[in-house]
Amino acid sequence: MKVMPVYIALGANLPLETRTPAQTIARALAMLEDEGVRVIARSSDWLSPAWPDPSDPEYVNAVAQVETSMQARALLDLLHKIEARLGRTRVIRWASRTLDLDLVDFRGTVMTDDQGLQIPHPRTCERAFVLMPLREIAPTWTDPVSRQSIDTLLSELPDADRQSIKKLQTTASDTLQGLAFTHRQG
Repeated sequence: MKVMPVYIALGANLPLETRTPAQTIARALAMLEDEGVRVIARSSDWLSPAWPDPSDPEYVNAVAQVETSMQARALLDLLHKIEARLGRTRVIRWASRTLDLDLVDFRGTVMTDDQGLQIPHPRTCERAFVLMPLREIAPTWTDPVSRQSIDTLLSELPDADRQSIKKLQTTASDTLQGLAFTHRQG
């Protein structure tokens, strides 16, 4: 039986000590690997404007496909733990941050719990900075709630949203060599 994929969105717009936001994202992926969460594929890094205050530094965004034996709640708790270890503080909603890890999709399921777990992430389909990197590694992804394809979801976003997102580079995202290099950088 084929296991459905798990997708995590990563974003950062503040440096952490000597690390750039892109380096912090790479470190977060290495930390996931250290915790037994296997990174299967990783998008390129993408640059997006800060929101809600466009005068804040731009965000670096990416999406990773992972494999894990964890349940959704345990994985979300691990994501929050990694965010905290990499300098994330949760004081002001949508404030600039050293790292943001979102559980975008957990094996195609739809679920909520009373501690804030909501899958798929409730704003995934409204965010070009999530959908564009996700499309790079999962071009046939379908939203578990609306059952719309990623291409349909992207086509329904305002042109300005799609055009404001820029790919920074192409990575060896789905190769073990690329992941091993990223892991050594951390």
